[in-house]
Amino acid sequence: MTRSIVLFISIVGLIILSSCKSYLIPVESFKEQFMNVDSTKLKHVVVRGPYGEKYNYLANPIELIRVVDKHGNNTELVNSPSIEIRFTYLENNRTKRTIYYFDRVCLHDQFVTGVRSRFIPTLVRTIPIESIQKIEIQDGKKKFSYVEK
Repeated sequence: MTRSIVLFISIVGLIILSSCKSYLIPVESFKEQFMNVDSTKLKHVVVRGPYGEKYNYLANPIELIRVVDKHGNNTELVNSPSIEIRFTYLENNRTKRTIYYFDRVCLHDQFVTGVRSRFIPTLVRTIPIESIQKIEIQDGKKKFSYVEK
């Protein structure tokens, strides 16, 4: 490849990566925000995907997500189907990461359970809350939106 193509690809990649602003959720704050969310509180939603396809599923009812920005300031994000949450945790003495869609995450008896794909809803993973080292959240800018019924 020529230098100009490599430079162009690098610049585009940098723009894409910098456009997704990441935030942190302290583990204790995560527990507080999900304290009263259980399977009886889930709400039915319809989501339109990037190609106009629709998905129906049960989502957590959290509308505003309390987060911390990179400067340590508290702020809130509006929940949407494009919000992604990444858990960094220890499993068998190894650091692992799992990404879920935020609206598909629940906390049950000290375990975080989430769905990792809109297309394959059986891709579910459970993580013990005590193994979580860091929780990051960002708007993945994917073209998913809630549809009014």
